[in-house]
Amino acid sequence: MKIARFSHNSAITYGIVDGPELVVLAGDPMYVGYDTTGERVPLGEVTLLAPAIPRSKIIAVGRNYRAHAEEFGNEAPEEPLLFLKPNTSVIGPDDAIVRPPQSQRTDFEGELAAVIGKVTKNVPADRALDHVFGYTIGNDVTARDLQRTDGQWSRAKGFDTFCPLGPIIETEFDPTVGELQVRLNGETKQKAPLSDMVHPVADIIAFASAAFTLLPGDVILTGTPAGVGPFVSGDVVEVEISGLGILRNPARDA
Repeated sequence: MKIARFSHNSAITYGIVDGPELVVLAGDPMYVGYDTTGERVPLGEVTLLAPAIPRSKIIAVGRNYRAHAEEFGNEAPEEPLLFLKPNTSVIGPDDAIVRPPQSQRTDFEGELAAVIGKVTKNVPADRALDHVFGYTIGNDVTARDLQRTDGQWSRAKGFDTFCPLGPIIETEFDPTVGELQVRLNGETKQKAPLSDMVHPVADIIAFASAAFTLLPGDVILTGTPAGVGPFVSGDVVEVEISGLGILRNPARDA
């Protein structure tokens, strides 16, 4: 089932994608289920928003594709390498990624994102996927120069607009299959099967939940493949994952 969060007639609500229409839901399905209002809205008449706004946190995983670790001279870690992004970094489809004046190089990093659906603590890997509400697409935008000079990643990964998410949440997606692609102005820059992850989604959730209590709406970014690179004002970044659609964002300077 494909779930969208959208704006229509000055109201923000949720809907189930049904062909060219949205079946309007009574509320956030993560909390109130799938009761509908009986209304249908054409997709062409709405503005799609980030399908999830984490109330708590975004957990991201570094160097989770071996080739990406190697392109920066690193080895893939034996355990998931976790860091946090603030929820204020989230934007939706077609929203602009704003390049901050503090950085001279901003990079795209296309990723699969898992949206947690229930309170999760110390869950074993064999039950971890039962705690996922669904999956969407993310872009772990990074101020690469600041990542190198700061020595830790919070500022470089955490600027406002540095976590595009969308366009929808798919509740029936299989995170072990499918392919991720990133295009910059139509040119493919990243391309890899999701099966290339060093640590699969279930293991990441189990590992993270041993440290943090995961709350409904928390987002887990699962790492990016090789091919990351810079973008500048006027560029358009598209992240595509088969079965999840295309997340498109233009870039501009602050």
